[in-house]
Amino acid sequence: MLSYLNDYYPPVSFYFIVGISGIIHPNDFAFQEVSGLSQEITTKDQAEGGENRFKHQLPIASGSKNKLVLKRGLISLNSQLGYWVRQTTESDFSKAIEPKDMLVSLLDEYGLPKRTWNIVNAWPTKWEVSSFDSMKNEAAIETMEFNYNYFVRVL
Repeated sequence: MLSYLNDYYPPVSFYFIVGISGIIHPNDFAFQEVSGLSQEITTKDQAEGGENRFKHQLPIASGSKNKLVLKRGLISLNSQLGYWVRQTTESDFSKAIEPKDMLVSLLDEYGLPKRTWNIVNAWPTKWEVSSFDSMKNEAAIETMEFNYNYFVRVL
């Protein structure tokens, strides 16, 4: 009778995986945090003659912030993802930047994708390592930022 209610279970946000085209090492799929999946419509105020109580909000563009941020524990130098990021961010721009597609998948309790977003033509724009502090007992975290053209939800 109400079986459709049994299909709904809010997914947890801590069980996810990131796939990057051409990168196959399992260490490069695991991240502590992913952010930057947002879309919005930019609007413009338009006054109407004789109407002083409000201004109309007209849509002028749809899109996203186009900035994906990935965080993880600092890993070895032989990381394929790390190599691509270094190759791009430490470049003298004598070679073309190589964009890659990414998949961010939120997983269910069985490890299967519940929601997946395809990030199109991503390329690294920033790499940063967390500060070192001898008074704290924390892992060193690397943060990578990527620009991209757009993203779409595929699942």
